Formats: sequence, structure tokens, C-alpha cells
Amino acid sequence: MSTVPDKFLTPEQYLAIERKAATRSEYFRGEMFAMSGARWRHNLIKDNFAREVGIQLKGGTCRVVTSDQRVKIPATGLYTYPDIVVVCGEPQFEDRTLDTLLNPTIIVEVLSESTENYDRVTKFKHYRQLASVQEYVLVSQDQALMERYTRQPDNNWLIRFFSDLMATFEFSSIPVSVPLSEIYSGVRFDVPEATDGVENDRPATEP
Repeated sequence: MSTVPDKFLTPEQYLAIERKAATRSEYFRGEMFAMSGARWRHNLIKDNFAREVGIQLKGGTCRVVTSDQRVKIPATGLYTYPDIVVVCGEPQFEDRTLDTLLNPTIIVEVLSESTENYDRVTKFKHYRQLASVQEYVLVSQDQALMERYTRQPDNNWLIRFFSDLMATFEFSSIPVSVPLSEIYSGVRFDVPEATDGVENDRPATEP
């Protein structure tokens, strides 16, 4: 596991290292966790979805960015890279470098065998600490299935499932809807992907 177990890093030290690094790493409680590249199907779904959302948001007050955008959860200290982020209104950043976002409105993660539990459980616990986040979306890459979690006024989360390539996914906080056939365009579910190795090391401790 690619961490720095023998030396506690401050957030400032992490950012100094990360900004010079050729690869991306998450940070949590003094340790860095290396992130390796995703596979073809994951990237295809992510890029299809982000492209369709971006087209519909053009000219408005919301913007979409993908997995090179670092996000910090101040309440827990996690620095991470969601697959897709939508920001509505003026983006807020941690410092003048403008590379660590603090106020995402919507976060999307594309699931894989090695990351599903982390994205579904641990990361969601972190993301819920961001008051700006109104929706959390999980996208399966093994079948046409999406889960939309929407924050309610009492801070509970309402889940809605979207399945079948004939269905259309709809956001609740922005006027954007995308057919699942577009999100999964080019994806072949009948061709299994190799499962050797782990895509990412993960922080072991939850918030």
C-alpha cells in the first residue's frame, strides 16, 4: 500500500508534495494514499456523463469538472478526487492556488469492484459533512444502474434508482437529465474486465 506510515504529514506538506507529483494521492490524517489510473470502462462512463452534463449546463451558473479536481472536506480533513463534480455559483477554494475545491454541489463516483465499498460507505460519510453537497450519485460500471442520493431539509438522504438503458437519469438540484444510453454509450457489459490488483489504496479510518 502506497502510504507514508513513518512520517506524519501536515496538510500543507501534503499539498506541497501533491502539487509537484506526477500522480495523484488522497490525504487523510497525516498519510498520503496513492491513486492509480482507472480502467477503460470507468473512464468511458465518467467522460460520457461529464460531457452530457456539461453541454446542458453551458451558459448557466453551474460548471462540471472531472477527476483532476481535488476536493477537501474541512470537517474531516480528507483531500480526495471525485470522478465528477458539479459546482453551482461561485467556487470556493482552500487557498490562492485555486486547486482545492471546498463547495461542490453534486458529486458523482463511478463504482468498481475495488472501490465500491469505499465510495458507497466511507466516502459518502465524508461527503455528507459538506453542507454544499445536495446530491451524491453512484454509477455502476457492470450494469446500467445509477443511484441518486438527495439531501433533504432535515439532512436525511432520499435514494432513487435509475436502471435500464431505456431510462433517463435526472438530477434533482439542477435542470439536467441524461439518458442512460448516453452515459453508457460504447460500454460492453458482455466483455469482462480484469480484476487483478487494486485501483487505489484507501484511507482505512472513517470520519
